[in-house]
Amino acid sequence: MNFRTCKECGKELLADDIAIHRKLIDRNAGEFFCMDCLAGKLCVTRDKIEALIEYYRKSGNCTLFV
Repeated sequence: MNFRTCKECGKELLADDIAIHRKLIDRNAGEFFCMDCLAGKLCVTRDKIEALIEYYRKSGNCTLFV
């Protein structure tokens, strides 16, 4: 398992990178994309990913974004 770097570009991962990957891709993932690579894979902008993170954080219903 690699919780330190993006599996696509090798960039160091932050907690939000891991949490949004788990929320959108696979809750049980062992490797992760950074937000930029995830946005590319999903064909959306990084701003859209960041907006989703903020939405989940404010909703208080997702334990990944506490």
